[in-house]
Amino acid sequence: MVGWHDESSGAVRVLTDRSGGVSTGPWEGLNLGLHVDDDPEAVEENRRRLSAEVGRPLVYMDQCHGAEVAVVDDVPTAAPRCDALVTTAEHLALAVLVADCVPVLLASPQGVVAAVHAGRPGMVAGVVPAAVAAMRDLGARDLDAVVGPSVCGRCYEVPAAMRDAAAVVSPVAATVSWTGTPAIDVAAGVVDQLRAADVSVRWVPGCTRESPRLYSYRRDGTTGRFAGVVARAA
Repeated sequence: MVGWHDESSGAVRVLTDRSGGVSTGPWEGLNLGLHVDDDPEAVEENRRRLSAEVGRPLVYMDQCHGAEVAVVDDVPTAAPRCDALVTTAEHLALAVLVADCVPVLLASPQGVVAAVHAGRPGMVAGVVPAAVAAMRDLGARDLDAVVGPSVCGRCYEVPAAMRDAAAVVSPVAATVSWTGTPAIDVAAGVVDQLRAADVSVRWVPGCTRESPRLYSYRRDGTTGRFAGVVARAA
């Protein structure tokens, strides 16, 4: 179920892969996305298993490829429409769902944690700096981030104008694909933004499009979502 697990900076951080779930068909494995036409009962069982693995309830987002940040202190009745969640609550775990976008898991020794969904639009809109600012407003210092697997720059071919727009925000995000066409390395842009905000970074390797262990929308079209999860250490 868990592809990567870490406990440091007073936080538990988990990145899932496809293993350990009950979904079948194109969603086979631990699909955690309710919006991808998978059997809802299978998704809820997958989410139950992940919650049991983490040992606390999970808060999910209604992700919208923007830069909105929601601060939560309990499980909301409906998923907040945002692309970053922040909490100081010890009894919660925050989840971000991806299938090519960049999952960012932030923590600080002051007990503030955040989960961020950074696709190309969110990176350009500044969702990562917005999440960092929200954490610092709650007293976080000495932040560090885990950046999970996403589609790599060589696999993310885009129109030249789209690459140029990303380069305005983060020049290192502009790259070329395997065939030399314009492309964007969203994760490189995210890491650049984190370092500019004085956040230390650990980048977990892996390209979603190239790895069969991970869900990839660009590779498969109809597919599931894997998760990044962060919580304060017990």
